Amino acid sequence: MSPAPEQVPLLPEKSQATKTASVSGAVFNVSTSIIGAGIMSIPFTLKVLGIIPAVVLIVLVAFMTDLSVELLLRFTHSGQSMTYAGVMKESFGPIGSVATQVCVMITNLGGLIMYLIIIGDVFSGNKGGEEVHLGVLQQWFGIQWWNSREFSILFTVIFLLLPLVLFQRVDSLRFSSFVSVVLAVVFVAISSVLAIMAIVQGTTKSTRLVPELDDQTSFFELFTAVPVLVTAFTFHFNVHPIRFELRNSKDMMLAVRVALLLCAIIYVAIGIFGYLLFGDSLMSDILTNFDRTSGSSIGALLNDTVRLSYAFHLMLVYPLLNFSLRFNINELLFPNKPPLASDTTRFLAITMALLAFTYLAAIAFPNIWSIFQFMGSTSTACLAFIFPGAIALRDVNGISTKKDKVVAAVIVTLAAVSSIIAIAININTTFENKSGEIVN
Repeated sequence: MSPAPEQVPLLPEKSQATKTASVSGAVFNVSTSIIGAGIMSIPFTLKVLGIIPAVVLIVLVAFMTDLSVELLLRFTHSGQSMTYAGVMKESFGPIGSVATQVCVMITNLGGLIMYLIIIGDVFSGNKGGEEVHLGVLQQWFGIQWWNSREFSILFTVIFLLLPLVLFQRVDSLRFSSFVSVVLAVVFVAISSVLAIMAIVQGTTKSTRLVPELDDQTSFFELFTAVPVLVTAFTFHFNVHPIRFELRNSKDMMLAVRVALLLCAIIYVAIGIFGYLLFGDSLMSDILTNFDRTSGSSIGALLNDTVRLSYAFHLMLVYPLLNFSLRFNINELLFPNKPPLASDTTRFLAITMALLAFTYLAAIAFPNIWSIFQFMGSTSTACLAFIFPGAIALRDVNGISTKKDKVVAAVIVTLAAVSSIIAIAININTTFENKSGEIVN
């Protein structure tokens, strides 16, 4: 007997009125879900890997993402469930469903916390060791109580994010997603202009086409860049909510492919121009490089515009991740309750709790790089590649071809091996750093 069908709990059951979303709206929502905070870490992957391997890896991860989403959607169409967790439940029972919901929560909660941390960095700066990086507001108005990190993030949460997270339909965010994509393009365009100006003036930094491999350890350290790219292309948690509202659910794959192409182009562009602009001085968060005062007023204005455009971009990405996170929390904690849209009290309680938790976490955690690597090595790797591949290999509906199973096996193997190596390297690096601190 097949498992009972799972409906999307955030929306009224079998309501045809919800199926009004267009392909273009889906493209913008998918693109915004993909880009997120990943765009700021792409240039650093070029520093780690070199330009050629990094660009090849970006294209490869985008291609693998396309394959994994296609597998996920095909098994959704052939089954009775309309949620990611539901498809996993059909294949692996309740354990599969809970594993998916936990991974979504880890990924999206980590993402939301990262967004608020970055927004705080942009407005109010941060401290990297002994070096202090001022925020835009502090550079403009000096250090004041009202532009402190805690206050700037709180203002953002209450006055900018709260109105957006109160939407109960993901398609309602299509306009904010369009603006978010435009801001990401602005971020890339200004970075490109600054890089071209540096080329003309002969001030570009030294770059490498391929990585420098000194020994075997350095080769394995290259794998630490893989989780970052996996995180940058993970949007699988929003596939089903966006698909559910499309007029024709079969158009979802078209929207995904257009969005993947657009995002891959944006990632390659920001990676190359960001690396050309800062070279080996590039930091894991490229926004930190942009807080340095330029030699001209035009350059300083462009620097501030880059940082602000990216901060507002993240504000518009936040509601999309919050949407699927709230959806999965409700599905896990209240599986037998009526749809979330029909219970205003429960909807508001989950929404406000998530806002409060992410705000407090963003204040407590000083940086994002460790969160990025942890998520990319664990939950995002599972959501993006391991779970879709496992569904195809399990094949409870009997639709997998021999080619599908080969592709699924390759995807699962590559994701698992890369994640294990990256986790091992990160743990080893952490222990070495702590040992060095103790010795010093």
